[in-house]
Amino acid sequence: MSVHYTLNLRVFWPLVTGLCTALVCLYHVLRGSGGARVEPPDGADGGFPLLKVAVLLLLGYILLRCRQTVRQRFLPGTPRLGGHSAFSPRHFREPSLDILLESYYEHEVRLSPHVLGHSKAHVSRIVGELVRAGRTRGSPGPIPGGALALAFRGDFIQVGSAYEQHKIRRPDGFDVLVPLRLPPLVALEPRSLGAEPELAPAFHGCFVCALKAPPGASGGQWLRDCKTFADGFCVDVRGRRHLSATLVLRWFQSHLQRSLATVRYSLEGRCRVSLTPGGLEQPPTLHILPCRTDYGCCRLSMAVRLIPAVHLGDSVFLVAPPLPPSPVGPLSELPGGLRGDALWGVNTARQEQKLLSWLQERAPPGACYLKCLQLLKALRDLGARGLDPTAATQWGRILSSYVLKTVLLAVLLREGAPAQGWEEAHLGERLEELVQFLRGCLLQRRTLFHCVLGPGGAAAEVGPLPKVLREAGPVDLLAAFDRHARELAAARLLSTWRRLPQLLRAYGGPRYLARCPPPRSQRTQGFPEDEP
Repeated sequence: MSVHYTLNLRVFWPLVTGLCTALVCLYHVLRGSGGARVEPPDGADGGFPLLKVAVLLLLGYILLRCRQTVRQRFLPGTPRLGGHSAFSPRHFREPSLDILLESYYEHEVRLSPHVLGHSKAHVSRIVGELVRAGRTRGSPGPIPGGALALAFRGDFIQVGSAYEQHKIRRPDGFDVLVPLRLPPLVALEPRSLGAEPELAPAFHGCFVCALKAPPGASGGQWLRDCKTFADGFCVDVRGRRHLSATLVLRWFQSHLQRSLATVRYSLEGRCRVSLTPGGLEQPPTLHILPCRTDYGCCRLSMAVRLIPAVHLGDSVFLVAPPLPPSPVGPLSELPGGLRGDALWGVNTARQEQKLLSWLQERAPPGACYLKCLQLLKALRDLGARGLDPTAATQWGRILSSYVLKTVLLAVLLREGAPAQGWEEAHLGERLEELVQFLRGCLLQRRTLFHCVLGPGGAAAEVGPLPKVLREAGPVDLLAAFDRHARELAAARLLSTWRRLPQLLRAYGGPRYLARCPPPRSQRTQGFPEDEP
């Protein structure tokens, strides 16, 4: 795909003004240091004053900006220019939706590969040192150490949109899984709650994880040997000991604080780091701030969510606490003897990355489905403008990034691998298809199932899935939201789509793209119907 760059006048003219001012200052400095000068006669000006030059440049900049604004505002509709002028209104028209989308994508959505690459490498170095320090320290939690200690495994796994090539706007937020190492005497028996009919839909994507004896271990002796670990990290659920996500998360946060204290001094020359505990509802966040002495080209402040993960095999991890797409509900009202502190989320990022790679290999050259996903996220952000904080939070939960990614996968796999029609020339049509599909899901015309969990998971297209995922019940990602909330979100989505051209002009790219001559080879395309 060829990228077309446009001149940004908001940056160009201030840059020219500053450059000219610097040249004038340099001229006066060199002229003043050239030795003794002959004093001019009284009343004569000994050179062009710096103040006059600066004022003239500023006035020129203001006049140019005013001229540009007047032309944008009055040229398209003025009848004074006559019908035979080269700038007649009949030679101008509203740019097509594809042109507006392309401009908005380049100026507001697209990430610089250079900056993203530097950010990911910086995060890898910092998190790598922190995890290695945590592995060396061992376990300072309820168990002092030894064979029954919980510890870092020593590696980390980068997940999320930044590593799937569909992150938007700024590379300042990352998700990292930190795998934990369980004691050799501890084995786990995970179970999905998707088939529990008495549970609210919000918990169908959660798991519980019972302790069991490893093969060849005696039951009674194993219980006695593991009593210390069970007392420190487990809770009773229906008469069995289950690994507690709350207790593990509490240990994880305290262990990270101690590990950070170990490496903080060695990181002082490169960056400033701090850790914000997430409590019992969010994983801790590592804040990486650029150092004052760091003169690198990508000085960004980044937030990295460090998520404790328990490996179940085949690149499947349990994570604490349960993360979206499993919305948090009233944990104190779980039926059937379940406990909220025993609920785990499941992370299937590796299976989803494999599915995206499989689709990319079978997609036609120049397919724009990842670009459509990025623009769908940008449309969601545009729709949140003007909402109060509560409504904006609800809007972001319903249209989470994971839900939008699942919408794309569902549309792509509806009729097999991506066929023709996903070229750049059909960008607006494909985006409209995604919006209409999502609106139908919100209005309960169809379900939006998790792309991995359940026997009908789309990730089965790329190969066999782990047993724990195949036996999980299907999870509708939108079932946790009531009908009224979904209808409001569907109405807001349709309103945002109908007003999309106006929103793109108001919040996107250079303002001079609001009116532009039509390409000779491009056919006229209409906008979606405006709201009454």
